[in-house]
Amino acid sequence: MADQKSRAQQLVGDVAPKLAELTDEVLFGDVWARRELSRRDRSLITVAALTALGRIDQLRSHFGLALDNGVTEEELAEVSTHLAFYAGWPAGMSAATTLKQVLDAR
Repeated sequence: MADQKSRAQQLVGDVAPKLAELTDEVLFGDVWARRELSRRDRSLITVAALTALGRIDQLRSHFGLALDNGVTEEELAEVSTHLAFYAGWPAGMSAATTLKQVLDAR
């Protein structure tokens, strides 16, 4: 459907239309489409980075995307556990509780 808004358009399109456009066209239209890494690998990397940075709002949507890209629930739980030791216990716990919420909602 051509009228359907992207997630970026829904979130910020009315207040930051250029940011939404760049998100759609550059980030997801170019960077995520590059052949050097699979979408699955990009999802794992993104989940790890968002966990380490404590970006829970974005982590929530990227957990869903990771599952859609073939990352398993067990792998996502392991990312949370592994990063608790490298990014800090609160980061790992926050990621794990966010993962639980995403899985419960699915």
